[in-house]
Amino acid sequence: MNTIFTRRSVRTYQDRPVEAEKIDQLLRAAMQAPSAGNQQPWEFIVVQDRESLKKLSAMSPYAGLLAKAPLAFVLLGNEKRVKFHENWQQDLAAAAENLLLEAVELGLGAVWLGVHPFEERIAHIRRQFALSPDFLPFAVIAAGYPANANANRFVDRYRADRVHFEKL
Repeated sequence: MNTIFTRRSVRTYQDRPVEAEKIDQLLRAAMQAPSAGNQQPWEFIVVQDRESLKKLSAMSPYAGLLAKAPLAFVLLGNEKRVKFHENWQQDLAAAAENLLLEAVELGLGAVWLGVHPFEERIAHIRRQFALSPDFLPFAVIAAGYPANANANRFVDRYRADRVHFEKL
């Protein structure tokens, strides 16, 4: 699976919309993620409107790139589906990683912008999308066609000194 080795955080995109079929494929990949007790607590808001993306970019000091991104996914946990409360974040993280990997497969670039557990970011998303308390903002993923054709490339991150067998 070469994709896992070439995926990088891509923060700049071409001024080109992402096709509906690719958006669907990204969401399908995200929802194939494993989840505790198969609770599948995820919900996704697909954001393509320029004004909405601009408002979303004010979520954090690191989210400015959203103002120029063609697409963003807001990942939410749905409290009504959470059977194992201590695991919903892990479930959403697995869904986020699947989405990021599928982006590379589709010739796209993407970046994960952290939301949970930052209260000000959570509050921003709750206000912008008028979320009920049942929805738990977890992350935002920006996606699009990379401005740099070599954005997704191999960088060796393996560190043998961080591998321990049987004891630390």
